[in-house]
Amino acid sequence: MQKSTTPQEAINWDNLRYFLAVARTQSASAAAKRLEVDHTTVARRIRELEASLGTVLFEKSRSGGFSLTSEGQRLLSYADLMETTIQSASEQFNGGANTLAGHVRIGSTEGFGSFFLAPQLAHFSTLHPEISIDLLPVPHFVSLSKREADIAILLERPERGQYVHTKLCDYQLRLYGTSAYLESHEPMRKVADTRGHTFLNYVTDLVFSPELLYLDRAIPNAKASFCTTSIVAQYHAALEGTALAILPCFMAQTDSRLLAVLPDEIFITRHFWLCCREDLRKLKRIAVLWDYLREAAELNRPLLMGEGKKMIFSGG
Repeated sequence: MQKSTTPQEAINWDNLRYFLAVARTQSASAAAKRLEVDHTTVARRIRELEASLGTVLFEKSRSGGFSLTSEGQRLLSYADLMETTIQSASEQFNGGANTLAGHVRIGSTEGFGSFFLAPQLAHFSTLHPEISIDLLPVPHFVSLSKREADIAILLERPERGQYVHTKLCDYQLRLYGTSAYLESHEPMRKVADTRGHTFLNYVTDLVFSPELLYLDRAIPNAKASFCTTSIVAQYHAALEGTALAILPCFMAQTDSRLLAVLPDEIFITRHFWLCCREDLRKLKRIAVLWDYLREAAELNRPLLMGEGKKMIFSGG
């Protein structure tokens, strides 16, 4: 007769850290890098966990990496909750109410992350040196459910999931060109005068959000001479003076090499949403950074809306 196994005997709790890393990265080598071990250790730990549970947690393939089975998905929800509970307990017992420490990873759109969040977070780090930060300014969505980030700045409000979210800010985009470009062309006094000009744009079939398809809405039938998946690439291409580009004011307004074209007629208002998982929102390091980002956005409303050129930093 087979001996029954208690939950405490069945699961080596430390193996769950390896399980979570593989589930989030879908790769043993990437998980090993995150955990600072070799990939054979990761593979061994996963085998041990699967053996203790008597089930297969991952489907493995050379092309697709490690993908969760249905049993793996079930375990993920429990392991996620356990990890957050451990983090909360650690805060309570290893730091007390007055200590702010730990690690936070923030995902953001590429332009906002590079031009606004990077300097703001550098300042935040001087105020809270015990909180280490990873900033991911990327031209695609960052998954909170896979723990790719703890906090995300999104173009769209999340429609489902156990998330806490709030509107971070409004921001404006305008049409910009270099003084050299504008001096070499006829003056543009109305939107119709933009016909015949060349523009920079996104690769439309590769945009990660329809919110980025603003060129055709602002200037119908605009001719794009150069397309890219990156707003930062559009910014640098615009500086070459060969085409016009619609850029966020927080990127272009502070650069004296770029001038707004028809700013009272060609402008687009968009929003950023601040989002994190409900369970993480309770962590002190998340809370203090959340509040700092909201204050930074409020202080810099003129910059974000194209009404100012100076970035302001909060003192707390």
